[in-house]
Amino acid sequence: QVQLVESGGGLVQAGGSLRLSCVGSGTTLSPYRLDWFRQAPGKEREFVATISWSGSTDYADSVKGRFTISRDNAKNTVFLQMNSLKPEDTAVYYCHVRILDAWGQGTLVTVSS
Repeated sequence: QVQLVESGGGLVQAGGSLRLSCVGSGTTLSPYRLDWFRQAPGKEREFVATISWSGSTDYADSVKGRFTISRDNAKNTVFLQMNSLKPEDTAVYYCHVRILDAWGQGTLVTVSS
């Protein structure tokens, strides 16, 4: 059974950057498509970014050009580099192993204006 632990969230001013990490344990993540989702207060959880086993990526329109998803299979880790952050990016960010439908506990990102 895979376990996912996110880290790297925090409080940042608008225009700033954060790098989120999600480390997997219990199984290797390298064969799987990995996603980042987020859930803002009072809103539905929404897709942010995805990366395939081969490294191909896709993003929600709201973060294209600002966020970058990457993976380090040797470290069993997926990252989300977030630049030019906006107050509307404030949310709990979750990593997700799509085929296993496995979720981490989330890490809170707060962007102040």
